[in-house]
Amino acid sequence: MSLSRRPRRLRTTPAMRRLVREVRPQAAQLVLPLFVHEDLDVPRPITSLPGVDQIPLSGVRPAVEAAIEAGLGGVMLFAIPSVRDAEGTAACEADGILNLAIAEAVAAAGDRIVVMADLCLDEFTDHGHCGVLDAHGNVHNDATVLVYQRMALAQARAGAHVLGLSGMMDGQVVAIRDALDDEGFTDVSLLAYAAKYASAFYGPFREAVDSQLQGDRRTYQMDPANRREGSLEAALDEAEGADIVMVKPALPYLDVVADVAAQSDVPVAVYHVSGEYAQIEAAAANGWIDRRASHLEALTSMVRAGADIVVTYAAIELAAWLKEDA
Repeated sequence: MSLSRRPRRLRTTPAMRRLVREVRPQAAQLVLPLFVHEDLDVPRPITSLPGVDQIPLSGVRPAVEAAIEAGLGGVMLFAIPSVRDAEGTAACEADGILNLAIAEAVAAAGDRIVVMADLCLDEFTDHGHCGVLDAHGNVHNDATVLVYQRMALAQARAGAHVLGLSGMMDGQVVAIRDALDDEGFTDVSLLAYAAKYASAFYGPFREAVDSQLQGDRRTYQMDPANRREGSLEAALDEAEGADIVMVKPALPYLDVVADVAAQSDVPVAVYHVSGEYAQIEAAAANGWIDRRASHLEALTSMVRAGADIVVTYAAIELAAWLKEDA
């Protein structure tokens, strides 16, 4: 055959494929979620997230050191408090478990890794919603944002480098930015969960945080059918002062990731969520797919779509695999 182009020429050897590779994920792009449980003395496995544990407060420093050793870019802290109430009071207390965990992580990290903290009330409310409720049982947007401001200040005082605004309340970014700046926390960055969808892929996460949720979050998280709205939400958050915008989940929404990456002047993050991770783990455990290859392919797909930062439960292993393959 006489062909002017034979694309297979660039796939002939591992060395050739490495040379022409378009996307090269790095460990420094990865962020590891950590779940800190107030009532634990030793780690407790999360059954629906194989290889992931809830850890005690004493486990924060070793976990941060392991992330640094792996070359990760950051850790994202979540917490499970002993006591929950309708207002999520523990989220704003200086000695609340999340704020104590932030302080531990920052003390261990120094300037070697970025410490991020989840800023949302779902882990702290006894109804499991991301905000406070009105008299009719609906999440009250503006009242919730006021609580978020107090929570943000508590996290900033604990030393967090980045606050992860995951509540999907309208106006939360500008309100929190104003509150931080008024208190002098101008160097604390905001990661806005800009396009967070009401996804079925969050199931294992709810075990991880012992979620009390009844019902769903469809009145504040986005409809999975909406692509343009993802761009709108990201643009709004960027205009309000977000330093990083996020699309969550990741793999089912790569079209949204590509849209947001194309329009944004700030870094774009994705969250490879619990259900996505668990799918790979379950299929690999049954021998149906190659675990390592599947996690690496998922990561490559997210970066190829435009993600600069990837939050993933496989961060430690991915970093090791990337090093081996370099």
